Amino acid sequence: MMNYIWAILIFISFVFAILTNNISALSNAVLEGANEACELLLSIIGVMCFWSGMMEIAKRAKITDALAKLFSPLLTKLFPNVEKNSPAMHYISLNVSANLLGLGNAATPFGINAMKELQKTNEHKDTASDSQLLFVVLNTASVQLFPTTLCAYRSRYGSTEPFSILPSVWITSAAALIVGITVAKIFCIRKQRASPLKSPIPQKQKQMG
Repeated sequence: MMNYIWAILIFISFVFAILTNNISALSNAVLEGANEACELLLSIIGVMCFWSGMMEIAKRAKITDALAKLFSPLLTKLFPNVEKNSPAMHYISLNVSANLLGLGNAATPFGINAMKELQKTNEHKDTASDSQLLFVVLNTASVQLFPTTLCAYRSRYGSTEPFSILPSVWITSAAALIVGITVAKIFCIRKQRASPLKSPIPQKQKQMG
């Protein structure tokens, strides 16, 4: 889907550049954008490599697994429809722990495996279950202890204290996570209340028979 969106945006840009006689400006913008992207990549690659290495050490030191066990009781309450010792809960715990440590590359496969496991127990295969929707919210609004990418950008653009934003990031991301989970839970409850109740007639007929 994103490929189509980008293709449409590029096509519209060319059309309007031709209509407004700004082809040269568009060409300059494309070249300058590519230039700045390469410069930005080279400027932050050192910081990214350092923190990626630190996070890989944390992963191999089983810190991620320890955090997964620590978060297991809380996640069990958030996902009452998922069995505690199921593969789905295991992958959810690993995903949350990896995101917390800023291990985006490690969190992605954990999240994909978690969704696959949740889909196996989904009664309606063409519609996301409540657990799947809540997991997407949890994964999107996850709290990160070390937002390395953002701090690398700040360092690239001249910040003398790129990590000074950490308290603000923790507070805002925690607030976003709480709001997201609360809203998701409210909609799940409303959905359950709005669903039609099963008729007790078949059960009575069975008892009479």
